[in-house]
Amino acid sequence: MFVSEKAPAKINLTLDALCKRTDGYHELESIMTTIDLADRIDLFLRNDQKITLESSSGLVPHDEKNLAYRAALLLREKTGIRKGVHIRIYKHIPVAAGLAGGSSDAAATLRGCNRLWRLGLTDKELIELGAYIGSDVPFCVHAGTALAKGRGEILSTLPSPPLCWVVLAKPPISVPTADIFQRLKVDQIQDHPDTKKMVQAIHEGDYGTIAKNMANILEPITFELYPEVQKIKERIKKFGADGVLMSGSGPTVFALVKTDARAKRLVNSLRGFCRQVFAVRILGA
Repeated sequence: MFVSEKAPAKINLTLDALCKRTDGYHELESIMTTIDLADRIDLFLRNDQKITLESSSGLVPHDEKNLAYRAALLLREKTGIRKGVHIRIYKHIPVAAGLAGGSSDAAATLRGCNRLWRLGLTDKELIELGAYIGSDVPFCVHAGTALAKGRGEILSTLPSPPLCWVVLAKPPISVPTADIFQRLKVDQIQDHPDTKKMVQAIHEGDYGTIAKNMANILEPITFELYPEVQKIKERIKKFGADGVLMSGSGPTVFALVKTDARAKRLVNSLRGFCRQVFAVRILGA
C-alpha cells in the first residue's frame, strides 16, 4: 500500500522580521505563495515500525537530518502509531535554494502519512505539528497563498495572486538560512515591506502593485555574503521583468512576468548566465 503527494515550492512575495523573540527566533511577517515546481513524495507502508528514506538526489540526507524523515518520526511519536514507512523523494526543487523544498517534502510527508496510517488528523493539527519541524513547514502544509506570522505558524489564507509566469534563477551555491538570520539586526532595517499594501493588492487582484511592492529584508545580508546573487537580480532587471526578488534567504532570484513570450525571452537570456533556470506558473490556491 502506498500514497503519493505533491510537494510544491514556494516563493516569498514579502519577507519581514519585526523583532527578535525571547526564544531566539525572529517574529516574522511574510506573504508566501506556491508555484508549479514540485517534488513528488511516494510513501510505502511498512509493518516493521522502521522509517526509511531514499531520494533521486544525492544532495539530500537519507536519515534524521532530512525534514521528511523527521516529519514521519514526529507524527508517529505524537500519535503513538506502531507502523513504519518508506519515503521515496523525487527531487525537482533545487536544494538549499530559498524555495522551501525540504519543508515542502516534510509537509507532504505529514499529509501522506496521515492518509497512509489512517490517522484522521485535521489540516490544523498537521500545521501545528509542522511548526515543530521548521518555520516554513506550516505554510507548506497549508499551501496556496497566505500571510504567515509568528515563527511562520500563524497563517491567514489569501486569494491566489493573478495568474502569471514565475522565472527562477538559482546560482550554483547553497545559502544556510540560519547563517543569514544570525546576521540579521532588526533595529537596523531601514525599509520594511509594506505587508498591508501587498495583502490589499492580492485581494484586489492588482498584478502591477504586487510586482512593484515585493520586498525581502534578507536581501542585503545575502547580497553582501554572496555577491553573485545580487548580480543575478540586476541582470534580470536589465532583461526586463515586472518584479524581481530573492526568495527566502536565497540564493534563488525570481521574476514575475505576464506573457509566455516574455518568460521565454527571460529564460533564454539567463541560461548562459545561470545553469538552473525555471519558468513556472503561480499555483497560489
